[in-house]
Amino acid sequence: MFEVFQFEFMQRAIVSGIAIAISCSLIGLFLILKRFSLFGDAMSHVAFGGIALGLFLKSNPIWVSMIVSIIGGLSIIKLNSNKRIYADSSISVLLSLGLAMGLVLISLSGGFSIDITSYLFGSILLVSIDETITTLILSLIVIAFVICFYKKLIYLVFNEEQAIVNGINTVVLNILFITLATVAIVISIRLIGVLMVSSLLIIPNVSSLLLGYGFRKTIILSICFSLSSVILGIILAYEWNITPSGMIVIVAAGIFFGVNMLKLSTSKLKNRSLRKVTNS
Repeated sequence: MFEVFQFEFMQRAIVSGIAIAISCSLIGLFLILKRFSLFGDAMSHVAFGGIALGLFLKSNPIWVSMIVSIIGGLSIIKLNSNKRIYADSSISVLLSLGLAMGLVLISLSGGFSIDITSYLFGSILLVSIDETITTLILSLIVIAFVICFYKKLIYLVFNEEQAIVNGINTVVLNILFITLATVAIVISIRLIGVLMVSSLLIIPNVSSLLLGYGFRKTIILSICFSLSSVILGIILAYEWNITPSGMIVIVAAGIFFGVNMLKLSTSKLKNRSLRKVTNS
């Protein structure tokens, strides 16, 4: 199995996958705690519209998608500032708009092509050296942001009012956070595709949260689950000649169900022990 690492395209895929796995697991945990679980889905659909626009304009689809998605992410912040609009409602509006924009632009371009299909389902094995370098740089920026603003982000997701009292500029921090979350989502499209990009943000984090450890342990476990899903998914996809994005999600889901079963069995053992102690 490890012979696959001798190929340059596999090396690029693994390196890109590792960078994306770490950045997505970090940013995804804060999105979940901020009750923004649907944000990944919304931005992936907006990114789809941006990719369609890039292909329509014959420009770089990823960079066009990045600009469009950042505008969409900042629009969510603006809509959320209106107390009469709930967060999930504004996210749903952007999700629908992004998908609609993409479909219209694809129709104007003459229908679905191989290019748009590769972005829909991901094509990590086809990443170039330039794309790998770009992914590494952008992922490092996302990771550095989380490390530098770690304590402030905890305040932001758990108690935004307390953050304001402590002198944290939550407006600027929200803008930075949403912008870099959008960047993490867009660079993940090449790995896992528009249709499943949110799974890399959500599933590893939900799996780690199930175990109920402290915040730092949860982050470490989330990164481990995400890395395992990506690396094992890419290798198995190559060995079995199947789509990497689908295999990555299947491995991540397998970890989730495995953790869930472990949690249930542990709870049952604890209950039995308590009953024995009580009866004795």
